[in-house]
This record gives sequence, C-alpha cells and structure tokens, in this order.
Amino acid sequence: MTWPHLDSRALAASSPRQGWALLLALLVAIALWRLLIAALLPVTQDEAYYFDWAGRLSLGYFDHPPGVAWLGIGTWLAPGSALAARLGTLLAGMLTLLVLVRFYSHCGLVTTRDLALALILLCATLPGLAGGVIATPDTPLALAWALALHEAERALTGQRRRWLSAGAAVGLGLLGKYTMILIGPVLLWAILRADPRALRTPWPYLGALVALLVFAPNILWNSQNEWLTMRFQFGHGFSTEVGALPVGASATIASVGPDSVGERLASVAGYLGTQLAFWGLLAVPLLLAPWTARTRRAGAPTLVEHARPLLWAATLFPLGFFALVAATSEVEPNWPGMYLLAAAPLAARLLRGLRRWVVAAALTNLLLMTLYALHAATAILPLPDAHNRILRETHGFRELAEVIARLDAPVHADRYQTTAMLRFYSGDPTISQWPDLTRPSEYLRGVIAPRIDPAALTQPVWLVSSRAQAPALAGWRLEQRRTLHDCPGQPLSETAEPPCARPLHTWHLDRYRPAP
Repeated sequence: MTWPHLDSRALAASSPRQGWALLLALLVAIALWRLLIAALLPVTQDEAYYFDWAGRLSLGYFDHPPGVAWLGIGTWLAPGSALAARLGTLLAGMLTLLVLVRFYSHCGLVTTRDLALALILLCATLPGLAGGVIATPDTPLALAWALALHEAERALTGQRRRWLSAGAAVGLGLLGKYTMILIGPVLLWAILRADPRALRTPWPYLGALVALLVFAPNILWNSQNEWLTMRFQFGHGFSTEVGALPVGASATIASVGPDSVGERLASVAGYLGTQLAFWGLLAVPLLLAPWTARTRRAGAPTLVEHARPLLWAATLFPLGFFALVAATSEVEPNWPGMYLLAAAPLAARLLRGLRRWVVAAALTNLLLMTLYALHAATAILPLPDAHNRILRETHGFRELAEVIARLDAPVHADRYQTTAMLRFYSGDPTISQWPDLTRPSEYLRGVIAPRIDPAALTQPVWLVSSRAQAPALAGWRLEQRRTLHDCPGQPLSETAEPPCARPLHTWHLDRYRPAP
C-alpha cells in the first residue's frame, strides 16, 4: 500500500494549488483544534486506565486487546500530562483522515469541495469531535477500518493482491477492538456485488489468512491467560454475567437484557435515536435532505460503481447488527461508530445542495464541544447536575492524589477507575485495586500494579472509595474515616457537610488495620 495522498482528480475545484490549499487548510484546522482540546481537557477515567497499560506493553489485557495501550506511549515522555498521553491518539486520528481523503477521492468525490464536505460531516459529528482527542479502543479501530476500506476499494478495481494489505489492516483492527470482525461481511458483500470473480482467485482467502496471522498474537495471549479478554468482551457485548466475573472464574451465561416485545422495541428505538443524536445539529440538514432533492441533483458527485456496495455495506451493516443486539441486550452508543467513516461520503453527496447548512451546523457542534471541554477544565458553565458527566469523569482527582501522597500508609482504591486516576496523577506504582469490592480489572492480575493479597498484609492501609458506609473487609478493622467533598470550581474540602448542594464526588479515606 502506498502512503495516503490526494488523488489528482480531487484537486479539480479551481486549480491544483487551490485544491491543495483548501484541503490542507481544513486538515490543519482540524489538527490544531484537536491539539488545543487535548491540552485543555483533563484526562478521563478510562483514559487513565488505558494509559496505565502503556507502562507495561503486552499482547493483551483484561478489558481489551492491546491497540489502545500502544496509543499511550506518550506517557513515557511526561507522566501525568494529558497532552503527552494523547499524542498517539492525535497522530492516529490524523492518519485516519489522510487515509479517508484518498479513499473518498477513489470512491468518486473528485473535487476538493466534495472532499471537504465529507471530512466536515465526519469530523463534526460528536464521535468525530471526541474521537480524535480522547484515547479509546475506537481510535485504532477507526484507523484500521479506514485502511481496510481503502485497500478493499483498490482490490475491487482489479488489483486483487491488495486483499493481502486489506487483510493486514483487518488483523491490526482486531488488535485494537474485536468489533473489527464486522468488516468481514462488509468486504464479502462488496466482493459479491462488485468483483465476484475474485472469489475464484486465492487473494481474498490469503487476505483472510493474513488477518488471522496478524491477530494471532492476541489469540495466543488469550489462550495463555484463561481467555480473559474474549470472555470479558463477550459478556460485556451481549449483557451476560461473564463480564462481571473475577479473574480466573468460570460462569454460567445468563441474559440480563430486555425481555418483553415492548422493551425490545424501546431498546432498538433508543439505540437508533442515540445514533441520530450523535450527528448533533448536522441531523437537521440530514433530515431536510429528502425535501431538497431537486437542488441536490445539480452537480452532485457520482460515486464509482464498484465503491457503492462497499460504502453502503460499511454503513448499514454495523448499524443493523447492533440494532439486532439492542433488541436483546444493552448497546453502548459508540459501538457502531465505525459506520460514520463510510456514511460521510454518502451524506456528502446527499447534502451537496445544503452545504451552507452543513457548515453552520458543523461550526455549532464545534463550538458546543469546545465549550464543554472548557467546562471540564474550569467548571465555568452553569450546567445542571445531570449534564455534568464530564466533570465527574475528570474533576478533583489531581487534588485527591495530592492528599493521598501525605497519608501514613499504603493507599488502594475500591474501583479500577479511581485506581487509574490516582496512579496517573500521583505516579505512585504501589497503588492498586482492592479485590472483591467492584468489578475486576487489569489491576487484579498483578502485572501493571501489585496484586493485593489481603490475608498476607500485616500493616495498616488506606482505602479510597465513594461508599457512604466503609466497606467491610474480612480480617480487617476500621480505624479512621476521613471524608473529602469535591465541588465544582472549588478545592477539596474535608468537612462533615459538603460546601455545595451537589458535590461531584464525596470520597472517603478509610484506614484499616489487620484484625487480631
């Protein structure tokens, strides 16, 4: 595969120089905004958890395959810095856009105006705005998904050896997130519709073998670690009890999803509503587009024939698959998000006559997301408590880490999220998650943090939790309880009553001593 670059046809807006200038200006603007938000936005709890993995790179982890850990190697440069930790995410996000520019141009968006419109539609959705900044397993998934689409499109033109590089991209995607498996039916449908004779050649099958070989290290790791990641992800994805197991335990799978027909329909409707909401104000021109068909046809770009089944399958299959899952279990909103990569050029063709509406909606989405990031850093907006999730994710943990640094005994936490944030801000490698209090995590394996054996400890410890009652620890007695209140825009307060009506956090520091 060649390095992603702009197809010469895509520079036909006015002149090659003006074409380059338009796309380059847009890409630079996207990169600068993401850099600004990455520096401004405090680290989220799951990010801190993934960044902790980067300190001990491995072929697998309890919660996910290893791709997201590779993004966090910036923590080696400046521990405790959100910007440094997100450098891998910023780089992967921009590489994804470069690959998609090339892919979209091959699919038929041959003018810079149409390419720019597709990029705006992709990057100004809520997943697009957050995904290029916040480190999640979806970041390496998006890059690999884009690469696989790019190589598949080239293979469908007759360059059938490109199924090998498409397979390599699929394997890398599986190392990022297991939902990469959904691109298999997408590629098969595209072959059947655009180049069925390819199935009489060895190249698609060799591509599948390459994907398996690239993914094999994680399969091997799982086989040597009780299939931890795959068991956890299966339980999490299909709402079974597997996801709540202690490390090393076995389980009987039990469904906990919606039961009645009405609950299932409501679940699917809620899922589809969430996916529409992810477009933000871009949903307005998207819903208006069917009523402006006459305007839309004038000069609309024509997608090349072999790319149409690929784009439609890559859009509809992830959406449809998780709609079926939503009928039986809970679906997290981000799971089908890779459909946006193929939906953007389809939407660009649909919305060409509403370009001004799209730009206005995109800028408004951008402004709202910028204000939300600023709010996360400063608590400046008077948002109701129900909309302060970002503050609960990020606020007060640096100050909490400063408090625990002055405690007179080792410190641990009941939840993996609190453990991760304390380790990120304090740099203390001895902090770990106390077992058997909340759902298990990578910390209980004793690889990236010490594995706690309560029966073997002989000295007092501090436990950080948010529980109103101190946890009852077998073999331990409670000696002291300190309470810290974290209010928006205020320092931590150690008082009997919170200094605000609705604290973001109320943390309890409980000192335990082994019972006689």
